[in-house]
Amino acid sequence: MSDKQFEDPENLIKPQSGLLAGLRNSFLTGLVVIAPVALTIWLIWSVIGWIDGFVLPFIPSPYHPDNILNTIFGQDVAINIRGLGVVVFLLFTTFVGWIAKGFLGRSLIRIGENLVRRMPVVRSIYSGVKQIAETVFAQSDRSFEKACLIEYPRKGIWAIGFISTDAKGEVKHKVKTKSDDLLSVFVPTTPNPTSGFMLFFPRSDVIELDMSIEDAAKLVISAGLVYPPYKNSK
Repeated sequence: MSDKQFEDPENLIKPQSGLLAGLRNSFLTGLVVIAPVALTIWLIWSVIGWIDGFVLPFIPSPYHPDNILNTIFGQDVAINIRGLGVVVFLLFTTFVGWIAKGFLGRSLIRIGENLVRRMPVVRSIYSGVKQIAETVFAQSDRSFEKACLIEYPRKGIWAIGFISTDAKGEVKHKVKTKSDDLLSVFVPTTPNPTSGFMLFFPRSDVIELDMSIEDAAKLVISAGLVYPPYKNSK
């Protein structure tokens, strides 16, 4: 697949002769352009509406936009401000995070977590959700380092992987390799890259790729249909 195909959506549609075929190709080309934009807007709009529906019931009635305007103008005013719940949610979450950074907040969190650990079912749910949240939202340098190619599930078959870190601790100590250098590699599944396998490979068996993590993820999600442009300097 050439670089031009990524610049012109029309190249994604196979050309056919005839008026009807031309109209069909134009329609499909337009669909290729419009669908991602429309789906993105719809998804964002739906998430905002869901947050509004969840947060707004917790806001006291006198502070709802309708009631505030009714108080100011002295008449019934119907208004629906999309995203007000999102603003309240962001402010509240930021305030909680600010409190949690302080000594009092850390103490309260520690006491609460100690109580949760004593609850048989709740502690399993809480620990799992907390681990996921810390992995996704934690502001740290922990992330996949590079995309790579590895031979998996057997020699001669290649798979896209993401290099996590150098193996450490007991794993590095127990596994003996020629170079004594072991990498942990996450091998995602298609079309859902959030599931996959965590495997360990000697560095010599891992081929690092120049493409970005995002481009490699697109390649996996599309099942090999969307290749990033590549310029071979050799």
